[in-house]
Amino acid sequence: MVRIYFAGIDLGSTMTKIVIINDDEQILAYVVHHTGAEHRHLANRVMEEGLAEASLSIDDISFVMATGYGRINVPFADRQITELSCHARGVASFFPNVRLAIDIGGQDAKGLKIRDGKLLDFVMSDKCAAGTGRFLEVIAAALGIEVEDLGGISLRSKQKVSVSSTCTVFAQQEVVNHLSAGVPLEDVVAGLHDAMASRTARMVQRLKVEPDVVFTGGVAKNAGVVKALEENLRCPVLVPEEPLLSGALGAALLGKEHVLKALARGETIQTGERRLDRATFFEKE
Repeated sequence: MVRIYFAGIDLGSTMTKIVIINDDEQILAYVVHHTGAEHRHLANRVMEEGLAEASLSIDDISFVMATGYGRINVPFADRQITELSCHARGVASFFPNVRLAIDIGGQDAKGLKIRDGKLLDFVMSDKCAAGTGRFLEVIAAALGIEVEDLGGISLRSKQKVSVSSTCTVFAQQEVVNHLSAGVPLEDVVAGLHDAMASRTARMVQRLKVEPDVVFTGGVAKNAGVVKALEENLRCPVLVPEEPLLSGALGAALLGKEHVLKALARGETIQTGERRLDRATFFEKE
């Protein structure tokens, strides 16, 4: 049996992800890297690493779909597509009964209304860092702790405090004031997570909150934010095993659908040049 392979690459503002699947939609490999200034170099790097993990060559990939903030900077992509459609398709692959997906990344937050894997409506909040991963990074730096430790700290809270400001700068000042007043660190961090979850819950209310609710993006790795979201939405919140992959997986799946539909119509698949810029890749190592 001849296998067909597809790749999806999600070049986001903070993280870059690639997923390689076969025609049975099995994930053969995935790679996640921090997005740097040189998008084309990073796109080559994650593709190289993904191909190595899957034991494939670039010529084995039938179609490459790119999405995300830097999708136009993926030189070997056959097509670009908006991240909203990709996230909807990817989340539905993880949780087929999803009705609402919440994605909080490094610089924006969005809510997606989904039915049968299709995007019906969406809301976005990207006017400032409040309510995003960047918000948590700034606060963690001010506290002198690792951002990855925030979730565990907040889960120890007995009585969270109110953090009313939606501005990162003012919220940081509120945190300092609470700590100066002797409020335990865990109660302050839990208050921050609650403020973030409350802001997100208000944003997605017009989409109608109903199960299944799925939480993706880097912030979904924070157990404290997951708990706060469940409390604010008053329903369970599901998180994929790797919450960063929904966009890249969705891109790969949509690439597969594009190819199969074209073949069914008897059309020739238009693909780009199957070449990785190895000179650029190795020059930066």
